[in-house]
Amino acid sequence: MTARGPLLGAGLEGRAMIVTGAGSGVGRSTALALAACGARVALLDRDGGSLDAAMSEIADPDRHMTVPFDLARVPDLPGMVEGVVRQLGGLWGIAHVAAVLKRQRVDEVTEADWDLQHTVNLKSSFFLNRAVGQELIRRGQGGRIINFTSGAFLTGALSGSDAYVASKGGVVTMTRSFAKQYGPHGILVNCVSPGQIDTPMQYIDNPPEIVEAAIQTCPLRRIGRPEEVASVVVFLASSHASFVSGATINVSGGQTLY
Repeated sequence: MTARGPLLGAGLEGRAMIVTGAGSGVGRSTALALAACGARVALLDRDGGSLDAAMSEIADPDRHMTVPFDLARVPDLPGMVEGVVRQLGGLWGIAHVAAVLKRQRVDEVTEADWDLQHTVNLKSSFFLNRAVGQELIRRGQGGRIINFTSGAFLTGALSGSDAYVASKGGVVTMTRSFAKQYGPHGILVNCVSPGQIDTPMQYIDNPPEIVEAAIQTCPLRRIGRPEEVASVVVFLASSHASFVSGATINVSGGQTLY
């Protein structure tokens, strides 16, 4: 472990964290970063093969677990959380990174398209936040809930992501509501809002020229790296963020300003 790990992730040693979307992109980088800081991580993703690949990058895999799980299975979320607690012990929190995006023109969005993105991105987020929050209250030692949105919650949709952005706007409001609900229990609830990040989702139905145009609107004139977002999650999960709650943290390189 490098000197940076325990400094950035102060207070995470031995604490259990769930990371959704841990098979790739920001979720994977987040799971690896939390593990490097001493947390015990439940890596969750719909793709079990990607979880195995991510786990192979962790130095001490026996301290962690993989959870192949489809977030669309909303009624099974409380049982999933209980299973993590049984295997890893007392839960400290969750980094809820996973989402589904379907880029299409607004007049092409079907009810099925809308329902899929809102079920995975918003509905499951609500019930997952609640299940984790109830477990943290039961344990009585505080904790962390870290959700993910999109900077377009503020600016409106870009590149045909109207249904996705609507769901992500709901995540911001939901995060603020849970921050009020769970604050008296010492549970901090925050949201991370990445800009253009070099992950598989960035390139879904997104022509290279659109990606490049978005990069050029960033004051840093580059695309972000997954580990740059993961480090913000580690901060929010750590003892350093002990008075940060209800916030939406902008990690866009200045592309979105608020």
